[in-house]
Amino acid sequence: MTLTLTRPGARTASARARRRRTALTWIATHALAVAAALMFLGPLAFIALTAVMTDQQALTSELWPRRWEWGNFADIFQRAPLLTWIVNSLMYAGLATVFMLLSSVPVAYALARLRFRGRGPAFLLVVTTMMLPPQVVAVPVYLVWARFDLTGTLWPLILPMLLGDAFSIFLLRQFLVTIPREYSDAARVDGCGELRTLLRVILPMARPAIAAVALFQFFYCWNDYYGPLLYAGTDPSHWTLSLGLASFKTVHRVQWNLTMAATLLAMAPVIVVFFFAQKAFIEGVKLTGVK
Repeated sequence: MTLTLTRPGARTASARARRRRTALTWIATHALAVAAALMFLGPLAFIALTAVMTDQQALTSELWPRRWEWGNFADIFQRAPLLTWIVNSLMYAGLATVFMLLSSVPVAYALARLRFRGRGPAFLLVVTTMMLPPQVVAVPVYLVWARFDLTGTLWPLILPMLLGDAFSIFLLRQFLVTIPREYSDAARVDGCGELRTLLRVILPMARPAIAAVALFQFFYCWNDYYGPLLYAGTDPSHWTLSLGLASFKTVHRVQWNLTMAATLLAMAPVIVVFFFAQKAFIEGVKLTGVK
């Protein structure tokens, strides 16, 4: 038997080489991810730094504040009804999301789990409505709401969610068809009706998909500009943050520090909601097959 002795210096050099290869592999693997993260975080950092600059420095090419002006955030509440815009945006996004879930979940359940004549054409009709641009029907829909004297408010954007959302119905249906039928069959054997089966069996298993469509709807309503401009553009008391910020930027177009401070406050709720619901959102996106 032959014994091979390795010098301590050689073992140290080999371990150092392995660590170097590991570090180079990590850098090569994550280089694109790091570059993409910097591309997304760069504008956010620029907005945050400009928001705490003085009015004179915000017009220069300097990127780092000479003096931190935290009073800019309090100043924008005095110059514009920002609190009213935030309340309107929360009401629009919150009610629209709740109404969408109340109406879309039962429809998706029926299209995915129930067998009835015309189920295929009904699902095809839902998918077809996703291909219709909203600008095509904007004028006739506006005339309908004008007859009910609801123009000038946000209700024409909230009430239609009681009739369901085609995109949400499609995503929920795609997820519900993956749930084994044995669960609902066992619930029916135990005496549950369709409504109780939906509430007690299907909904707890569909939480990731429900969280995903709820966040999609909330983010869409929070950032919506076209809808509030069309229906509430004539009444500033019903403006949302997106519409109010456009007006604020026009009035204070030279004061970029105040504009960036208002923009940062508008982005903050969305970022907070996403980070708190990030796990459920990502899981729901993966399970529903959204690319």
